[in-house]
Amino acid sequence: MADWQDSEAIRFMLDDCETWAVVGLSGDPSRTAYEIAALLQSRGKRIVPIHPSAPVVLGEQGYASLADVPFGIDVVDVFRRSESAGEVADQAVAIGAKGVWFQLGVVDEEAFLRTQAAGVPMVMDTCPKMEWRRPR
Repeated sequence: MADWQDSEAIRFMLDDCETWAVVGLSGDPSRTAYEIAALLQSRGKRIVPIHPSAPVVLGEQGYASLADVPFGIDVVDVFRRSESAGEVADQAVAIGAKGVWFQLGVVDEEAFLRTQAAGVPMVMDTCPKMEWRRPR
């Protein structure tokens, strides 16, 4: 398993972190981001939609950017292409997030190194749904 799927970082985010900003979350229930946000809510997590149009999704007010959120974020969960995900990781570090999660298929090794160097745990190329199914 790659360094960016560290079991302790995954456990920390899934078990100890409560507020998850979901970057790329819209109100479209056919999208994976919507499904995962609903799962996070069902597990007792507060979700914060991050989308340029700032929609209300799953009963939670959205924000156009991470910088617009007026309260603390524990985990920034990124549903963006690999090419643009690194910028989101940098924004997560800038706002003081406790963790960064790149979804399945999203990999940016340089962003991983920057985030780790800043002292923020990060996982990539996996999904909370998959990780909750694994024995821990």
